[in-house]
This record gives sequence, C-alpha cells and structure tokens, in this order.
Amino acid sequence: MTADPVKALVVALAGTDHHPFERLVDWMDAAAQRRPDVRFLVQHGSTTRAPRTAEGVDFLTHDRLVALLTEASVVVCHGGPGTIMDAREAGHVPLCVPRDPALGEHVDGHQQRFAAHVGEAGVVRHVTSQASFDTELDSALEAAASPGELSPATVARDDARARLAAQLDELMTVRPQRLNLRFRSRV
Repeated sequence: MTADPVKALVVALAGTDHHPFERLVDWMDAAAQRRPDVRFLVQHGSTTRAPRTAEGVDFLTHDRLVALLTEASVVVCHGGPGTIMDAREAGHVPLCVPRDPALGEHVDGHQQRFAAHVGEAGVVRHVTSQASFDTELDSALEAAASPGELSPATVARDDARARLAAQLDELMTVRPQRLNLRFRSRV
C-alpha cells in the first residue's frame, strides 16, 4: 500500500530575528500531524528547536525563498513587511502570525499592530490563536485546491482596486468651490 501523494505545500517563514518563535513551529507541527496529505516546510530561523513533524530549515537563500514561495500552495509568515510583500509578490495572501513580545518573540508589539492593520486591508489573513490559524489554513488550502477560482491575492487586489476607483470617483464628482479673489492694484 502506498501513501497518498502530497497535494499541497505550506511554507512558513519565521524570518531572521534572533528571538525564538516556537509558537509558529508548534502550530505548523500540529497542522502537519492533522494534514498528512500536505507537505509542511518551516524556515525556523533562530528558534531554539526545529520542527518535529514538519520539515525544517534554519535559513534560506533569497533564491530558494523565491522558489518556495512560487511553489507554495499557502504561505504562513511572521509580521514583517518584507516577508509579507515577498509572499504577496508571489501571488499569496499569507497567513500572518505576528511575533508576540509577551511570549519573548520580539522586543515590542510592532508586528502585532502592523499585522492587524494590513489584515483589515485584506493584505494578509491575520491570525492570533491556534484555532484561528487552523481555520484560516484549512480555508486557504481549500481555496488553493479549487481549480478555476481566483486566488485570495487576486481577490484582495481586485477589491483594493475597486475601493480606490470608488474613492477617486467620489473625489472627481465633488465640485470645487471657486475662490473669490480680488485683484489689488499696486500703488
């Protein structure tokens, strides 16, 4: 009896910060146990332990990162803008797990604030708990497996374009008031 072929690749990027990020590794390990039909790869950086179930690599060259982002069905990342934009450039709306300073994952809450902001704009799928991670991951894997459907990145981009067009239309329909200028003669 042969194992079912792997249907999807989930790539998680912890980044290069020197703080540990075991929470992301644990969530990916739990997902890998739950979804044996999916390949999970974690770039774990300086985290104190490698994944136990998912594949792990400490750091990636930029070329390898780009190749993995292109190959990935779903991308999971920390809350750094550079990594988010790399994922977006590859056509993904990444699941964003911002580092939490209360857990020793970073020095302050800037990733949490940024992830919340870009999550509201539809740039990322902002996740804050393992339950929301599992839900968003299942949804993203389902969307990636649905042929012919628009990718979440395409939908988000099209929504952003529509919002911008509506704002520009509104600006263009507001008639500016004329200024009542009186010319003064020079003495």
